[in-house]
Amino acid sequence: MQRRKTTPTRVGNIIIGGDETIKVQSMTTTNTNDTEACVSQAKRIINAGGELVRLTTQGRREAENMKNISDALKAEGIMTPLVADVHFNANVADIAALYCEKVRVNPGNYVDPARVFKKLEYTDEEYAAEIEKIREAVVPFLDICRQHATAVRLGVNHGSLSDRIMSRYGDTPEGMVESAMEFLRIFREVDFNDVAIS
Repeated sequence: MQRRKTTPTRVGNIIIGGDETIKVQSMTTTNTNDTEACVSQAKRIINAGGELVRLTTQGRREAENMKNISDALKAEGIMTPLVADVHFNANVADIAALYCEKVRVNPGNYVDPARVFKKLEYTDEEYAAEIEKIREAVVPFLDICRQHATAVRLGVNHGSLSDRIMSRYGDTPEGMVESAMEFLRIFREVDFNDVAIS
């Protein structure tokens, strides 16, 4: 079998992509504010073969508590990378990047949380201004990731494409690709390469 060529990405003590084996990730179902429950479930995931453990971090408190979860696992000698799953709040991603080995952000709602789900028209100038708004939020986040050796996962899905993308591409595979590419172009501009795409 011939694998598509990809760039290796470091996530904590493992590497994904490139010629590496496929890594198994699972997600907890616990409340991320409950340190004990998260640590317990993370250990069960790891014991079952999980090589990355993802936790939802819907708010600042959950993102801050990732430190406690990480510290508790490391105190037991468990170095399995933790992934923060962030939606709707760029500031939460900034916090999570301090404590996790990878942060998952959704380009469709990272900067555009107040979608109105209607077809809007954007001039080229307005569209460019929206991209600049993304750059202003993403570059500081990438600086934090670089300082803390945190990888980023761009997780795109058709259910959360921005109004901007929907206005130009509709709910299409092309729109999903462009949603990721808007971010990847910025990543390339600042030479940030520890990124996975889904």
